[in-house]
Amino acid sequence: MSDPTSPPAPPLHVAVIIGSVREGRFGPTVARWFAGQARQRDDVTVELVDLADYPLPLEKATPGDPPDEASATLRQRLADRLGRADAFVVVTPEYNNTIPAALKNAIDWIFDEWAAKPVGFVSYGGMSGGLWAVSHLRHVFTELHAVPLREQLIFHQVWNRFDGDAPRDAQDSEVAAKTLLSRLVWWGEALRTARAVRPYQR
Repeated sequence: MSDPTSPPAPPLHVAVIIGSVREGRFGPTVARWFAGQARQRDDVTVELVDLADYPLPLEKATPGDPPDEASATLRQRLADRLGRADAFVVVTPEYNNTIPAALKNAIDWIFDEWAAKPVGFVSYGGMSGGLWAVSHLRHVFTELHAVPLREQLIFHQVWNRFDGDAPRDAQDSEVAAKTLLSRLVWWGEALRTARAVRPYQR
């Protein structure tokens, strides 16, 4: 039972990551809508992280190569933003039945910032709605010691599902978003407390 005299826990800081950088992408529309749903809660703060702002090279320098100062700066900026987050929501399509290359690349450039934090998924696309990408992302984030959530939000045939900046089936989509956010907050608060008591070690 919590101590009624103790100060309330600070809001959970959630990074909503836009996983596609392609021209004409739909991701920002979906991400902004989801972030708006999250901001209706008083127990979270939300930060949109657009990977288009972090054009990291496709491969890290090999041992012995001189450091790429521009890439190191970009990587550090992204790591700092993600490191401040208590939880993540990845907004992603799928390309060729898997993860967008820019998203996988960005994930691989970051390491400690993912560990012992929950990751939720909002996927979109055609018939599959991005399900293949999320299936692969679960394995990737588990390898990074993150905690992928079971619940996810899926937009099949996304171009027909949105009317401007919001889903046509607003009520159903909002219910699904609330369910995902409730799970994210539960795990986010639990893991934040655990990390404070005992720092996570790989």
